[in-house]
Amino acid sequence: MNHDTAGEPVVLDGGDRRCVQLLIELRRLVGDLAPGSVVHLIATDPAAPIDLPAWCHLTGHTYLGPLPASDRPAYALRVEPAALPTRDQAPWHPADR
Repeated sequence: MNHDTAGEPVVLDGGDRRCVQLLIELRRLVGDLAPGSVVHLIATDPAAPIDLPAWCHLTGHTYLGPLPASDRPAYALRVEPAALPTRDQAPWHPADR
């Protein structure tokens, strides 16, 4: 299932979920997106500004940074075509090949 974002960012509203759960949901989402798609992740977990850039570095997706004009904390990333796959329930670990 590929989402056609038509240039619009895809929003994942993480609400007050912890980053562990957010990364699991984010991993699932980016797997369905075309390369070049931008994701805006809304996350109030205080670990998000640390965990999200680290996850992008691990996987090869591009961390675009915090969104300054948001009423809730939000961060952006770009889906990259050669990103490293990660484990379904442990997206902070590379997938077994």
